[in-house]
Amino acid sequence: MQAQATVQIDNARTRVTEWRFAPGAETGEHIHEYDYVVVPGMDGDLKIVLPDGTQTVVSLSAGQSYFREKGVHHNVINANSFEYSFVEIEFK
Repeated sequence: MQAQATVQIDNARTRVTEWRFAPGAETGEHIHEYDYVVVPGMDGDLKIVLPDGTQTVVSLSAGQSYFREKGVHHNVINANSFEYSFVEIEFK
């Protein structure tokens, strides 16, 4: 099942996307083209799968943002029994 991406802002400098995941939904494998910040909308767990098959479950807390540099290559999967969401802010 595919996570639902809603682009809220997309201009020359920034892209802001809300991601909503039903239980078990995923982004699909992708590579980030830009540096980005994730702002979790709630507490929950996401499974991160790297291209080599390595899997990690990360616990996120509402409002506790984190930054990553461009080039991150992964698939993100909702590991909760409930819908999960976060906002991703990319810096072009």
